[in-house]
Amino acid sequence: MKLYSRGQLVFYSLLSGLLVALFAIGLGLIKLPFFSTSINTVNTIQQQSIPQIQLQQSARNVKALQTSELTPYTEDERVNIDVYERLNEAVVNITTETVAINWFLEPVPQDGGSGSGSIIDTRGYVLTNNHVIENAYKIFINLADGSQFEGKVIGTDPENDIAVLKFDPPKGMQLKTVPFGDSGNLKVGQKVLAIGNPFALERTLTVGIVSGLGRPIQTSNNIIIRDMIQTDASINPGNSGGPLLDSQGRMIGINTMIYSPSGGSVGIGFAVPVNTAKRVVAELIQYGKVRRGWIDATVVQLFPALVNYAKLPVSSGLLVSQTKKGGFAERAGIRQGTEPVRYGNSVIYLGGDIITMVDGIKITRLADLYSALEDNKPGDKVNIEINRNGKTIPLTITLADREQVLAK
Repeated sequence: MKLYSRGQLVFYSLLSGLLVALFAIGLGLIKLPFFSTSINTVNTIQQQSIPQIQLQQSARNVKALQTSELTPYTEDERVNIDVYERLNEAVVNITTETVAINWFLEPVPQDGGSGSGSIIDTRGYVLTNNHVIENAYKIFINLADGSQFEGKVIGTDPENDIAVLKFDPPKGMQLKTVPFGDSGNLKVGQKVLAIGNPFALERTLTVGIVSGLGRPIQTSNNIIIRDMIQTDASINPGNSGGPLLDSQGRMIGINTMIYSPSGGSVGIGFAVPVNTAKRVVAELIQYGKVRRGWIDATVVQLFPALVNYAKLPVSSGLLVSQTKKGGFAERAGIRQGTEPVRYGNSVIYLGGDIITMVDGIKITRLADLYSALEDNKPGDKVNIEINRNGKTIPLTITLADREQVLAK
């Protein structure tokens, strides 16, 4: 048995106590003030740092949200939205009534067609297509606020499929209008927007591009409209007469027709250029019609039987059968026919000049002459080309009033 001294017992006792205390501290059974304060300090710092980080993150989120709210749309979308919000109330829905005959031979009103139109003057003038209101007994103009007014026809131009209507807005009503643009500087690929009432769905917006320019299109009345705008902006029944707009919200055309085997839009629509409308609207408002120039002569469209019988030097053009004595055509040097032949119920004088070119447009049929002189007035001078005995001769002729010439 080993014996320890008093000093050794004290040392080993203190050492054992210290080991036990350290073990207890390690287990967390004993908490020292110093460590407690240090840990609390660390916890406080951590607790203060977390809200600060969260606050900074929240600030970033708010900033991002605010930025998102300021620019929720693309630039292209904002253009579409702006044009629509500014101009949709200036587009009207046009409905008509026609008169039919029932089994008892009595006139009976019935629903006609429907289309669109653009308010072009705060006095209530509306620009639309002629075919929208053709044969209408009554015309109703429906505004964006739901109000309806009976409209009257101010003037029509069937050759360009244009009509001007008017309704009387009540005193104090502020009408929005569609401003005219310029169709002379359009480019294929340019963005366009159409607003109309397809299938009676009021103020519908469609977007597309200019797909082609200068298209000559023949209407159902066998009239050729020159320089039509082709677009892939969706145009359906009911869009007729509505505006075709550029990205600035200016009217560049009047939506007129579609090419479609099914009757619905297949991406080929046509609009009358607004420059054509600007040229005729003033006359339609003033005179109710458009005054146009004409060659004061009786002309006959060439056809194979006539070409073969008369042994003509060309197969297409307009044969001058007769000219007015002392008229503009005779004074210009145009020669009429001298050999009368009967064709059906009419008499044609053979041997006259054949008109082959008018105002730079090749003339192959009568519709071409209408198209060539569409923008000319009585008294205007135009250059023409005639074929006389196989020779081409240029002439300059003064135009007469077409209505007066054709009325005879």
